[in-house]
Amino acid sequence: MPSKSSPPRARNAGETAATRRWEAASYWPLTVAALAFLIAYTFQVIGDLRGLWSTVTTVVVVTTWVMFIVDYLARLLLSHPRGLWVRRHLIDIVIVLVPTLRPVRLLGALTRLTSFTRTAGSSLRARLLIYGAGAALLLIWMASLTVLNAERHAPGATITSFGNAVWWAFCTVTTVGYGDYTPVTIPGRVIAVFLMVGGVVLVGLIVASFSSWVVERAARGHEDQLPATRADVQEVMRELEHERASRESTDRRAAGGSDARS
Repeated sequence: MPSKSSPPRARNAGETAATRRWEAASYWPLTVAALAFLIAYTFQVIGDLRGLWSTVTTVVVVTTWVMFIVDYLARLLLSHPRGLWVRRHLIDIVIVLVPTLRPVRLLGALTRLTSFTRTAGSSLRARLLIYGAGAALLLIWMASLTVLNAERHAPGATITSFGNAVWWAFCTVTTVGYGDYTPVTIPGRVIAVFLMVGGVVLVGLIVASFSSWVVERAARGHEDQLPATRADVQEVMRELEHERASRESTDRRAAGGSDARS
């Protein structure tokens, strides 16, 4: 077992107390910014806006981009060592550089707003299901918007409406690929590649979570045969440590009483 003085190794690597305070203060503002980006980008693409409303949605998109850049730079400056923090937070720089990934932040907010069961396994599975289902819907929605934005005015394009884009995204993410709508631009085809890869990963995640749930239901009544998680082992170790400390305290009090009587 690691000693109590050993530093955290997972996602806290490189983080300082100032970094954690900044993250706590900026979490919900950035979540609202991600939602604002999603709404503004949706209206901008579906409505094919021009004039004033195009300016308004563009200002919202650019403002959210600036907020994410400021957040990344602030956490980078507050972290130590910075190189380690950068290596541990590569996904953050990807979200900053690729605006369409910004709504991914909303998935984390969903798990915070949802009540989970008490067991560690069920809580993890619930989070995976929320991330999987939410990521699938978000992937389809954003892919539909971006491919429509890339294809709408291209010569020979077939994806010229949001309905066509959504149908294409569903067919592509499930790897069905009817072929009635296909991207003709290079950006559209790049989006299709990422959509197919993401679809395979998300389907595997959802199937694995569902299979785990089925196995747990089938194993009810045979809990003694279930494998223990690391959290279960740590809980048992904490209880044993507490029991040992209680016994040592009782022994010391008993020894002190004996010395006083003698």
